[in-house]
Amino acid sequence: MNKSKIEWTDYTWNPVTGCLHGCNYCYARRIAERFGREYKSFKNNKGLNILDKPFESYTKCMDISIDPYPYGFEPTFYKYRLDEPQKIKKPSKIFVSSMGDLFGDWVPDEWIGQILQVIEKCSQHKFLFLTKNPKRYLDIDEQGFANPDRVWLGTTVTSNKDIDRALELLKLPKHYNTFLSIEPLLGPVDLDKYELLCKTWRKGATIGKYLDWVIIGQQTGPGAVPPKDEWVQSIIDQCRAVGVPVFVKPPLYEQFPIQEWSEGLK
Repeated sequence: MNKSKIEWTDYTWNPVTGCLHGCNYCYARRIAERFGREYKSFKNNKGLNILDKPFESYTKCMDISIDPYPYGFEPTFYKYRLDEPQKIKKPSKIFVSSMGDLFGDWVPDEWIGQILQVIEKCSQHKFLFLTKNPKRYLDIDEQGFANPDRVWLGTTVTSNKDIDRALELLKLPKHYNTFLSIEPLLGPVDLDKYELLCKTWRKGATIGKYLDWVIIGQQTGPGAVPPKDEWVQSIIDQCRAVGVPVFVKPPLYEQFPIQEWSEGLK
């Protein structure tokens, strides 16, 4: 578990890493391929990578080191990391599986279930999830949470081309916190058209389920293309019109210096 350089969280916790979506802009894949070693996988009898203890690798000088990604970007369950949030006593924001997609179709229910059990034990923390498969969030709801206010369920979109994904968040019960990460921003995003933002009726009462928070970030790494200013400003304007907080990540923050938190994350 690591102190995070991601501006909107305190820690990243990666009991599961790896992803099969194959996005060409994925920062996590670049990191895993840079620091991983592509060892032969030691899979269980279901064909899954599971590590009960850190993978020790040997250098040419016979020094022992811990390899963080021994299977590259293949989906891998690090069971020995499950207890890490319980060791952090100070209430913190924890981003779960920043180096993969925990709710990808390839991730076994058993892996997710064990992670949710840990979260239930850590009443001092708030846990944030991001997935490109938010339909599986409904499985979380079926299991139930004693304190759903500590859980933030988000999805990632890049433009209007994949914004339908965000509509899955509106199917969750109102007591869940939901957020949208628009990163990398690759085209216009029309939140109003898809009715993703809050509408009020009579004395500020909210009708239905809407997004609680929006994050905006740009593509990074080799060949990254910054988004058009009007795309960024449009998202900000749409959120401002209804009071939904917006968090702009660097380097976009230099031009759009807005970093707002949803009330439950302050």
